[in-house]
Amino acid sequence: MLENKLGIINAAELARVEEKISKKKALEMFETGFLNSLEVGTYKALSKIHDYLFGEIYEFVGKIRDVNIIKGNFRFAPVIYLGFALQNIEKMPQSTFDEIIEKYVEMNIAHPFRESNGRSMRIWLDNILKKKLKQVVDWSRINKEDYLLAMERSPIKDVEIKVLLKAALTNKINDRDVYFNGIDASYHYEGYYVYKTEEL
Repeated sequence: MLENKLGIINAAELARVEEKISKKKALEMFETGFLNSLEVGTYKALSKIHDYLFGEIYEFVGKIRDVNIIKGNFRFAPVIYLGFALQNIEKMPQSTFDEIIEKYVEMNIAHPFRESNGRSMRIWLDNILKKKLKQVVDWSRINKEDYLLAMERSPIKDVEIKVLLKAALTNKINDRDVYFNGIDASYHYEGYYVYKTEEL
């Protein structure tokens, strides 16, 4: 059970409250133009997104984690190398689709925060794609299992995730429905699906 600012001790209740608050914040991010103010492709931008989404709920948001994380059989970047890894990721090129996805895969391996990396990173990725290629991913077109499997395999071979994301690209970069449905799909990948973003 994660320590939270709200004093919630029931995991299911915390998940519901987290989904509702952070989806409202994601909606706000879009409507206020907050995302346009970020320096795309930087750790700082990702940290600001993470803080914006989850700042009302957790103390650790926007801060580099100080614990090692293992998911299944995969070990994310060890804490001791994390700062160095993030500096290297920032320097990675981001002018083509392949370069941007390679950067995204590396940021996923780094997993800079204790929790809620995936949802923040997908917004971060779209922000790079929007600025550099005038496209975004329509996440609602990507099957949850296909995405999770492709991401799981991406540290070894990133072809699968590139094919999956490329097929879901759209030039509707300022479309509310694409963004809101994308947030809902992104949350669904992580097991959050009680609320619809556009109804909050």
